Amino acid sequence: MTPKTTDTSIPPSSKPTRARNIVIVFAITLSIITYIDRVCISQAAPDIQKDLGLSKVQMGYAFSAFALSYALFEIPGGWLGDWIGPRKVLMRVVVMWSLFTAATGWATNLISLCIARFIFGAGEAGCFPNLTKAFTIWLPKVERVRAQGIMWMSARWGGAFTPLLVVWVFSMVSWRYAFMLFGAIGVVWAVFFYRWFRDNPRDHPSVNAAELALIGDASENATGHSKIPWGKLFASRTVWLLWAQYFCMSYGWYFYITWLPTYLKETRGLQLDQNAFMVWLKQLLQTMFTEGTTQKILVAALTGIPLFFGGLGSIFCGLISARIAKALGSTAKTRRMMAFIGLSGAAVMLLLSVQIKDPLLAMISMGLASFANDLAMPGAWGACMDVGGKYAGSLSGSMNMMGNLAGFIAPSVTPLILNNTNNNWVITFWVSAIIYFLGGLCWLFIDPVTPLEESEPDLAT
Repeated sequence: MTPKTTDTSIPPSSKPTRARNIVIVFAITLSIITYIDRVCISQAAPDIQKDLGLSKVQMGYAFSAFALSYALFEIPGGWLGDWIGPRKVLMRVVVMWSLFTAATGWATNLISLCIARFIFGAGEAGCFPNLTKAFTIWLPKVERVRAQGIMWMSARWGGAFTPLLVVWVFSMVSWRYAFMLFGAIGVVWAVFFYRWFRDNPRDHPSVNAAELALIGDASENATGHSKIPWGKLFASRTVWLLWAQYFCMSYGWYFYITWLPTYLKETRGLQLDQNAFMVWLKQLLQTMFTEGTTQKILVAALTGIPLFFGGLGSIFCGLISARIAKALGSTAKTRRMMAFIGLSGAAVMLLLSVQIKDPLLAMISMGLASFANDLAMPGAWGACMDVGGKYAGSLSGSMNMMGNLAGFIAPSVTPLILNNTNNNWVITFWVSAIIYFLGGLCWLFIDPVTPLEESEPDLAT
């Protein structure tokens, strides 16, 4: 196929097409699917533990199996996107993780459960680096952080409503059949994406010359390469600090999609009658459901609050960053400021949440911690696009790898802390808060805009 070229003879009045918006739609829908598939296990954990006879520590191994493979395969997944393009990679990895989402429902013991979650994580590892690669190819720089904000909002909200979705699905089928149902959704997405998407917007029939001009030289990032520039990555202070801050950000966040339902049931389950709104809601639900189902719905609703607020944080950052950058005259200062305030604020609100007795208010405080956490998200992934350039897939993959190393450590550390502190959940929150604050400090020294090929300027830029 002969690549399209920008036709300078197109009249100035010609309006650009909006095919690039379809790319964002694909990213939104896949983000939702991704979080449904990964979050549903936290809600299903009590049933899985009961059926398979697993302890908390053993269930922590299953959580960590996903996070470990997710971390290990981030760089290979991003590298493949840089080399052969996100179209082929995303189609393959989505089908792969969807099959092993279904395979989670076939588990018969701890070993088979861990194997299913490990391979599931290997598939999901290719998701966000390749979506970021697609944004780098299809979107002009001015639209990238906003797109990241929208994508991460969708991801968080997918996770926020998953607990309620799981309770509803569990009311009709067992947890085993539920995982098979969730797995089928991803296969459908992969078919539609592969048929529509192209690795270079110049090759897409829906893109006109005016839109190509708007996209500018972004399509040059589609150039394939077979080597990861490890020398440039390891020599860059920015890259090291991006890795460190994402580890710190993810350590606390992983609690929301692993141990939060268990925490609520053990420490807040008997306190739901302390809040007038929760009492009213409980009475309303009891007119439609049994006592047991009502309790599960209430816990699921509370569980979704942090991810819902996190989605608000992502979209807020994505929409407001351009305005702040214009006011400050610096994209770099804006990203550093949003991230430092966000991660420091997350530490404070997380600690505050365990001091509040009212379960609803406590979860709102935890939700605000998640909101603050996600103020750093669009800027971090935007930095991967701007700093990485044609290596955006590899850089974002390596950053996400560090985040998921934290995701591997945190779910296993939590039960160890509990076992050695007489089930004291407060200690786990202090550990997460301290790590959050360290992540905020990293941002004071990051240059989130200068490409790897260029020397890093003074931080004032």
